[in-house]
Amino acid sequence: MGELVLAAKTTHVPTMLLSEMDGPLKGCRQPAIDGHREIGRRAREAGADTFLVLDTHWLVNSAYHINAKPHFKGNYASNEFPQFIENLPYDYQGNPELGNLIADIAQQDGVYTLSHQVENLELEYGTLVPMRYMNEDAALKVVSVAAWCTVHSHAASRKLGEAIRKGIEASDSKVALIASGSLSHKIWPNDIYKENNGTFTISSEFNRQVDESVLELWQKGEIETFLKMLPDYAHHCDGEGDMHDTVMLFAALGWDKYQGRGEVVTPYFPSSGTGQTNVVFSLD
Repeated sequence: MGELVLAAKTTHVPTMLLSEMDGPLKGCRQPAIDGHREIGRRAREAGADTFLVLDTHWLVNSAYHINAKPHFKGNYASNEFPQFIENLPYDYQGNPELGNLIADIAQQDGVYTLSHQVENLELEYGTLVPMRYMNEDAALKVVSVAAWCTVHSHAASRKLGEAIRKGIEASDSKVALIASGSLSHKIWPNDIYKENNGTFTISSEFNRQVDESVLELWQKGEIETFLKMLPDYAHHCDGEGDMHDTVMLFAALGWDKYQGRGEVVTPYFPSSGTGQTNVVFSLD
């Protein structure tokens, strides 16, 4: 019987890659990288054999989609930020059985979901950046779920999150579930990005205050309160991918029945106007 052994909400900012390189940004995202590595360490300690990533950089316009190929291998460049991410090699084993099982359960629960083993369907950087640090040795399998959902309701994404938990428990896999996306996500307008030192600042003080309040709610275990504000939070603070990754994550955790707390493993930081962090949720 399968088990959810770790759950986290994480950043995937591309400047993490630039932080590795010699130059003016060297070391700038070390706390985020360290947080990813700590999550990877905890996943292994908990016995995980698979990372299931809810990727807010995989945009879909119809249905829910799971990339569950048996093997992922390529050399990635970002269409969005080719100046930040290019020549990023990756090589991971997949878990088609888990992806197919989740899709089948979601379909039975009335949520149109497809699991794909399409040879040339590649991973997006919302999956690749966390895996670079959490799964450096590529020892764990990878499954990616599209979470930039443009015509989907939070209610349907909640059902998919519930199906993810059911699928995990019906499988033979021990899974680390990663919601890969920011908190607030209002990127600086291009014409004023540079003058506001956009790479290292927040674009809205309102967004910062709400982000920090959300982190406080998570740390106190006031999840039911957070869930009541989640639709407005996603809307008014420009949540990345409308925060469908976060909806799926908390649905997999049990929604308002979840009694755990969030532990901040990377302190909150702004990036290109957005709010970022790494948070692990207890599974006691």
